[in-house]
Amino acid sequence: MKHTLIGILLLFVTGSVFAQDSSSPYYGFRLGLTAHPTIGWVKPQVGKSNGVSLGFSYGLMGDFNFAENYSFATGLTITTINGKSTQIITQETNPPTQTPYELKYKLQYIEVPLTVKLKTVRINDVRWYGQFGLSNDFNIGAKQDADAGGKSSSRDENISKSIKLYRAGLILGAGAEFDLSGNASIAAGLTYNNGFTNITTNKSNNIRNHYLGINFGVFF
Repeated sequence: MKHTLIGILLLFVTGSVFAQDSSSPYYGFRLGLTAHPTIGWVKPQVGKSNGVSLGFSYGLMGDFNFAENYSFATGLTITTINGKSTQIITQETNPPTQTPYELKYKLQYIEVPLTVKLKTVRINDVRWYGQFGLSNDFNIGAKQDADAGGKSSSRDENISKSIKLYRAGLILGAGAEFDLSGNASIAAGLTYNNGFTNITTNKSNNIRNHYLGINFGVFF
C-alpha cells in the first residue's frame, strides 16, 4: 500500500508541474485542497441501522482535464465514516443468550476516488458538474462504542482486527465551481458514497457503510 500512495503523490506532483505549462484553465492538471463534513451510516445484514453520525474528510483533490467539459477526478483524503447499528450478539453461556447491542462504528480510511467529472460551460463565472466513479478506501483506524441493555459496555475499543483493509464504494456527486482570479476556483457540492463491500471479516453478517459528503474545496 505504501508504494501505491507514493505513486499517487508523484502523480499529483507531475500533474502540477505539467499544469504550469497549460495555456488554458480547462486543460492539464488542477490541484486543490478539500475539507468537509461527512454524514455516515451502516447497514448490517443481521440487525438494523440506528441513525447517522458525523465524520470528517480532508486532503488533496485533483482534476485531469482532458477536454473543456470533461475531467478525470481523483484525490487523496483522510476520511472518517461513522455509523450506528443495533445487532443481536449471541453470548456463549449455558444455555446461550442473545443480547441486543447498540454499536457505533468509528472508521478512518485513506480514500482514493477514481471518477469522471462532466462540466457545463462557464455561466457567469460558474461551472456546474456531475461526478460518477469508484471509491477506493484503505482502513487506517477502527474503533467502536458498545452499549448492551442500555448500559455502557465499552468505549473506543480497537476493532482493527475485525475490519477489512479495503473498502470499495460507488460515488455519485454534483456541485459547482466558482471562478476566482486567475485559475483559482472554489468548489462546493454533495457526494454520495455507497459502499458495496463488507467492511468486516465476519462472514455471517455482511456490514456496509455509506456516507453523504458536503464538499468544499479550493483549486489553485
